[in-house]
Amino acid sequence: MAKMQDFRQRMDFLVLSIFMNAAGNGLTIATHLGSAVWTGSSVNLSNWIHIPLGTTLFIYGIVITIVNQLLLGHFDRRRLVSNLLYTIPFSYMVSFFTLVWNWLGVPQLSLVWRLVIDTLGILILSAAVSIYQRANIIMHPNDDLSYILRFKFLKGSAILGQWASYTPPLLITVMAFVATGKLEAIGYGTVLALTAQGVLMKWSDGHVFPQLKHHVDV
Repeated sequence: MAKMQDFRQRMDFLVLSIFMNAAGNGLTIATHLGSAVWTGSSVNLSNWIHIPLGTTLFIYGIVITIVNQLLLGHFDRRRLVSNLLYTIPFSYMVSFFTLVWNWLGVPQLSLVWRLVIDTLGILILSAAVSIYQRANIIMHPNDDLSYILRFKFLKGSAILGQWASYTPPLLITVMAFVATGKLEAIGYGTVLALTAQGVLMKWSDGHVFPQLKHHVDV
């Protein structure tokens, strides 16, 4: 009975975190002041290869899912299914929330307000990643990458795990810039995420729903 209650609690937190993550990412895109590293990379890749953002995020997710399996060193069917289950709704929810924030007029706000909202978006998505990494039922492949690096290779450090996981999106962003000569969704928010998202996740572990503990499985 206790295990079932624990699982239901983890599921509730998972659903909440998916909406938080998509809403936070959509906020950062709508401000035009820089998105989280993975999101900004996806926007630039989308512009480079000329396919919709939701589809780009989905393709990204599949590729990183494969990378995660390679890093684990063995085939993990539960993790494979988990990564794909998160990727499918999340990819298109980010596009939906971006449209909603655009419709509500976020891009037309003053610079000061957009800076505040961009910061809020990074805070929200950092807390969301902390929540679903702790729940560890299904996880976005990008964040599962940092999770695997964190607990398998980096002694549980949220900060080092996040920084190490940024290598692929940063490379894609540079390649997209070389190919198109343009950078989109890269700016203040990207720098904030790059330097502080790991710290914000670590803080969230202990302060945002602290009763939810890590269920480490690597």
